[in-house]
Order: sequence, then C-alpha cells, then structure tokens
Amino acid sequence: MKLTPDGLRRTIAYFSMEICLEQALPTYSGGLGVLAGDTLRSAADLGLPMVGVTLVHRCGYFRQHLDQAGAQSESPAVWAPADRLEPAGATVTVEVEGRTVHVCAWKYVVRGAGGHEVPVYLLDTALPENTEWDRTLTDRLYGGDDFYRLCQEVVLGLGGAALLRALGYDQGICHHINEGHAALLTLGLLEQEVAARGGWLGGEVEEADLEAVRAQTVFTTHTPVPAGHDRFSLELARRVLGPARATLLDRSGCIQGGELNMTVVALHCSRFVNAVALRHKQVSRDMFPGYEICAFTNGVHAGTWTTPAFAALFDRHVPGWREDNHYLRYATTIGLDEIRAAHAEAKGALLEEVARRTSVRLDPKVFTVGFARRAATYKRADLIFSDPARLRRIVKNVGPLQIVFGGKAHPRDELGKQLIRNIHKAAAELGDALRVVYIENYEMDLGRLMTGGVDLWLNNPLRPLEASGTSGMKAALNGVPSLSVLDGWWVEGHIEGVTGWAIGGDDPAASDPADDAPDMYLKLERTILPLYYGLPYAYAAVMRNCIALNGSFFNTQRMVTQYLQNAYFPSAGTEVTVAALAVG
Repeated sequence: MKLTPDGLRRTIAYFSMEICLEQALPTYSGGLGVLAGDTLRSAADLGLPMVGVTLVHRCGYFRQHLDQAGAQSESPAVWAPADRLEPAGATVTVEVEGRTVHVCAWKYVVRGAGGHEVPVYLLDTALPENTEWDRTLTDRLYGGDDFYRLCQEVVLGLGGAALLRALGYDQGICHHINEGHAALLTLGLLEQEVAARGGWLGGEVEEADLEAVRAQTVFTTHTPVPAGHDRFSLELARRVLGPARATLLDRSGCIQGGELNMTVVALHCSRFVNAVALRHKQVSRDMFPGYEICAFTNGVHAGTWTTPAFAALFDRHVPGWREDNHYLRYATTIGLDEIRAAHAEAKGALLEEVARRTSVRLDPKVFTVGFARRAATYKRADLIFSDPARLRRIVKNVGPLQIVFGGKAHPRDELGKQLIRNIHKAAAELGDALRVVYIENYEMDLGRLMTGGVDLWLNNPLRPLEASGTSGMKAALNGVPSLSVLDGWWVEGHIEGVTGWAIGGDDPAASDPADDAPDMYLKLERTILPLYYGLPYAYAAVMRNCIALNGSFFNTQRMVTQYLQNAYFPSAGTEVTVAALAVG
C-alpha cells in the first residue's frame, strides 16, 4: 500500500447492515444495500484501501411469491456461505445479555476494473460454541423484533470492529457507518479510549475520549422519517449491552429522551455526517438540529448498471468511461440512431425476461413505463391508476402504453402488501386497454434489465420522503428518462424536457399530493407520449441527455471521490487523492 502524505497507512472500514454484492448472494433488501455494494465496487475501481463489514444473512431477506390477485407470501432465501466464500481466518467474541457470543466471518472479494481488490467480511454467529438462539443472530436481514435487531447490531458494530482488529486492521482506520445499524462500533472505540487513559467501563467519559472516537468516524444517514431510525428502550439497551456499557453511552450523551437512538449515537460520535442528497440534507438538519450535516448525493456503479447494449456503445464512442465515469459527458457525440438501436436491444432483453418469468408477451413497439421500488405506502406504486377512465382515454387518443412493476413489501407491512394487490386489481380491470405486469423477486439482475429496458422510469413518492433514490440514476445511465416528483436526487438531476419531466412543483410545503396524479396524466398525455410516438428522434435526444448530464455525474465514482477528499482524510488536505491512497 502506498502512503498518504502524512505518512500513515490508511484503511477505510465501511460498515453496512446490508451489502448487495452479487445476484447469487441474498445479502441485501433494496436501495441501502445496493448503494453499499456500488460504493465498494467504485472503491475497488479507484484502488482505495477500503474494507467492507456486514452480516452474512444465511436466510437472506426473503423470496417473494405472488398469487394471481397479487397477495404476497414469503419464504427464506437460504444459501450456504461455505459454497461461495472463504473463511476470513479469525474469530472474535461479543457480549450479549452478559453471555459470550462467538463471531467468525466469511470473506468476499470485490475486484475493480484495474484489478484492485476490496475485501468484504460477512459476520457469522452460526458456530457450535454459541447457543442455538445465538446461532441465528446473523440469519435474517431486518427480521425479528427489537430485541433481535439490537442483538444483531451488537454483532455488526462491536463484533465487526473486533474482527478488523483481529485481522490486523488497527492503524489509521477511518470507520464509515452507513446508516445507524452499525453505530455501536463507536461504543467499542470509546471503550478503547477510556481504557487507554486508565479509565474503567462504568466510569466517567472525558471530552477527549469522544473527540478521539469522532476523529475515526464518518456517518451517512439515509432515512428522512423518524420512524425509520432504529430506536430501543433504555431497559432493552441495559438488558442487551449490560449496565456498564449502557451507562457509558449515557455519560457520552448518546442516550436521549430515555431511549437508545442509533442515529443519535452515530451523529454524536462522528466528526463528519453526510446526507444522501441536497434536499435530504435540509430534511436531516430539521430532524436533528444542532448537528452539522453535509451532502454528497448518492450515485450508482456505472459498470454494474449499464446494460450490455449501452456498455458496447460507450466502449466504441467513449473509451475509458469505466475507469473515469466523467467521460460519459461525451455521450453528446453519439448519434441518435445508435442510441435508438442500443435501447431497442436493451428493451428486447427486458421483454424476453418478462415473458420468461410471467408468460406475458409485451409489444416492443409500445411505450413501456417501469416502476420498481420497495412496496411502501409513501412510494405510491398505484398512483398511476388513480383515474382509470382518464388512463383509458390517454391510451386511446394518444398512443398505447404498457407498465412493468417490481418490488417487495416487508413481510410485516400489510399496507405495502395491499399496494401490490391494488396494482393487480387495476391491471385486471384495465384488461387489454393497458397491459400491466408485476414481476416477483425484484433483485439485481432484474433491476439492471428494467432500468435499462423501459422507455420511461416512473417515481412518485410523497415529498419530502425520498432521501435520494438511485433507480432513476441507473435508468439515466441507459438513456431512460425519468418522470418523477421533485424530491431526492431528481431535484438535482431534473431539467424539464431535457433529462426528463417533473410531477408537481418543487416546494414540498406548497405542493398538494392530490395534484400529483392529474399532473402525471397531463405530462403523459400532452408531452411524453406525443414526443415518443410523434418525434422519436427528439425523444432519443432526451435519452442522450440523460447519459451525458446525469449518467456522468450521478455515479458512485464521483460520490466516493467526494468522501475521500472531504470526509475520510480531511486533515491531509487536498493532497489526499486517489493516487495517494491507491495500492501500487
């Protein structure tokens, strides 16, 4: 490893409860995990000394099953780590409810475009030394109750930090907490600082102890609603962590309002806090006043989410785009006929997969809308069906339309499951007037096909509840424009009629959600469908703009570089560059 300008060996330890590594490993549920995986992939491309830490999730998130009415049921996505991964070679212990829990890890290697490797350690408690219940602690992603969740977070935060030390990662580490689930790693760091000055676990905490922890920690918050942040009662915290550790957190200022809020722990113990879009920064500052919160808008890994058709097109016209995503700015030089041909190939691949999975044959000549998100009520997956009669008139008078849906509802989210049933009901009522398909098990491979193969990406959450959103960024890489409310990343990526179209206004306070569906219909009827069917090359120009303006910027290569220069090692100043940290 090369040295940074200040002469220290540096490692960035990236902690995330979920990481999307590849299709065959069900270690993620959605956007947070995909963002984590893309971050590690870009770090590998950039040659950064990063290491990932997560849980193994032997039972995955879940496999989704939908009946003809759209009723969702679930089954475990069981996999065997030993079949795909190699042992990390170290075992550590954590204390849970006063008993010792043994933690081993499996190693996965992310390889960058230039061959650089970023190891990812997946923590596992399925060891014979543990009790039967403790062996399940790393089984289920977002499963169980608060007790199970807090025990998991002990394993991730305290166990992950201990594992890195056991593996020799003990000099100059910058710990990056991706969402609050791993915030307890700061408790482990704090214990080390207190012990180093001769203090004891239940004793006083000095400001210097906290400053030393903050100097090693960066935090990214993703959740714009209070209910999305992990909170545990003080009673449960004392039960799981033990009285001494709970007291240490309390004396550090991390227990507020009589509860353990993991976001508050991470905010209080980090020197740099990041939101995931400019608007999300303001939302986060309003939620947590008194904390300085910056914003590096999320991105996606260009090499992963570009479809084969567009990757081949970029290879011909924009050589070097994989190593430097900024080169996609020069997509402006690609001819519109080639843009149209690449899109037709990507669309054909999607429709073939739709037919394979659902036995429904969609028409490649028909304007195709894509919507694939976690099935949560605020995302309003069924908004486009608000006025079926108007939708029928648009199709009859302007041009045909077909929609491809995907997305899982959390097993305990009955309202989210109802959304999926609503879509199936609307599809049945519309019949042949408008073809609608809902594909089970929206995952990595299907996500690439959908975001690259539809003609328009639809996104209509309630404002301001979209922290960032990344599916529209994937679409943009493949020349697919968005029709979206102005929230999350789209506030920054939207240029009306140039990169796509907006639903509603820009001011959340002055916007009435009831106006969104009529505005969506108006844009489809008066602008988007007439452009697609009447002026296909003008539509292709919008597609090309998506790549050049949004694909070249909303990528994790740019995002990781911002973290590197502004968050990870700011004390070294602007001289800390990718080259300075790269492995030679």
